[in-house]
Amino acid sequence: MAKELGLSLTHLALAFVNHQPWVTANIIGITNMEQLKENMSSIDVELPEEVLKKIDEIQKLQPNPAP
Repeated sequence: MAKELGLSLTHLALAFVNHQPWVTANIIGITNMEQLKENMSSIDVELPEEVLKKIDEIQKLQPNPAP
């Protein structure tokens, strides 16, 4: 899905987390300055409503990805 949207997987994942109303802090982990820049720039990524709905549909297929 990230490729279809022209986003990195990092931007898609962090933008999704940023969009959740119950999240007060998006905790990231980095090992270099490039990762920090990419993670921080995810705050500027806006996901359209249809993308959020598509993510919800994917999550319904695998609600607990770490059983």
